[in-house]
Amino acid sequence: MQLGINPREKQGAVILDLVGRIVAGPECDALRAQIKELQAGGQKRIVLNMAEISRIDSTGIGMLVEAVINAVKLGGQLKLINLPRLVNNVLITHRLLQAFEIHATEEEALTSFAKASEPAA
Repeated sequence: MQLGINPREKQGAVILDLVGRIVAGPECDALRAQIKELQAGGQKRIVLNMAEISRIDSTGIGMLVEAVINAVKLGGQLKLINLPRLVNNVLITHRLLQAFEIHATEEEALTSFAKASEPAA
């Protein structure tokens, strides 16, 4: 099953609604390419909506870690939202939960971008 990637823009961010599996092969390759294309185009705010992800493997986790690292290197942010229990458990098992900025909802993630750009008092 191919990974469905449905991009949309909202409040200056690109949200990628993902459907299917993030596993080794064409699925990871497609998501990696989509994120790199956004970053190459100057997009610094990316949100991955994981609500419809049914499976993730170690290659998928590695690709997500790589995407977060690249986003930070480019002065941007990549956030995860709507983590299914399965994905959350995999991240806990691999002790990677803290490697990601995770929000329960799209609204929370979008608000956090605005807060991050506010000057410190």
